[in-house]
Amino acid sequence: MSPLPSPSAGRLGGPRSIPALVRTRVRAAVRRPGRLTPEETAGRALTLRLVSLLLQYPDEELTDARAELTTVVAALPDTPAAEHLARFTDWFAAQEPEALQRHYVEMFDLRRKSSLYLTYYLHGDTRRRGMALLTLNQRYRAAGWDTDGGELPDHLPVVLEFAALAGPGGGEAPLRQHRRGLELIQRALTDADSPYRHVLASLLTLLPPPTEADRAAVARLVTEGPPNEDVGLDPYGTYGDGEFAPPGTFVPPPPAPPTRVPPAQTSRTEGPR
Repeated sequence: MSPLPSPSAGRLGGPRSIPALVRTRVRAAVRRPGRLTPEETAGRALTLRLVSLLLQYPDEELTDARAELTTVVAALPDTPAAEHLARFTDWFAAQEPEALQRHYVEMFDLRRKSSLYLTYYLHGDTRRRGMALLTLNQRYRAAGWDTDGGELPDHLPVVLEFAALAGPGGGEAPLRQHRRGLELIQRALTDADSPYRHVLASLLTLLPPPTEADRAAVARLVTEGPPNEDVGLDPYGTYGDGEFAPPGTFVPPPPAPPTRVPPAQTSRTEGPR
């Protein structure tokens, strides 16, 4: 399965008014209680929604909203996440729309190490990725959320929108499970000197810090890349050995061995000819 669909598919939903760019769309979503205050939860949801918007393809609607987005980011509480977003929006607001679109395509559609399709980093171009996508879509539906079918369920802006809607518990679980892929995207954007590195850095400040196993897995991803469809090779391994899949990640069972048809028996009554 290719992780690089058309860049025109990178936007969520249809036309929206400018204020709707920074508000949640009205959808039924399960909100699980967290340890944050209501104000902190609302601020976190707004930050996630902004990250989702800024990681979408910069079409005319999004580029026309740059001034408002810059104002909203500037009004955020003083946090590391807000600081990274402010650095990005300063650059974003100063560029020509055509230049933004070219840069976006180069960073996210033409480079596998900064693709925005998260299951690619766990499962690569393997059949198991399809099962992971199905599981993620089932999570959305269980929460009463419909992605409208405009994007794959692992597209990072979609995952971020779900996190903003469903809250810091179950809503952010896919982000935590795919932290290693997010680290790899941020590293690739940093190596390319892309201002989008600030958007990923903003998101990573909201997640738990990486473990030693996370760092080892990211280093391995950098050198080896995601798994391929290799017969007889389990690309996942066990957690704690520097493999890709963190705890709680869906790993489908191995396929059943092929059915062996016994050879036809030669009649005992037949003699040599």
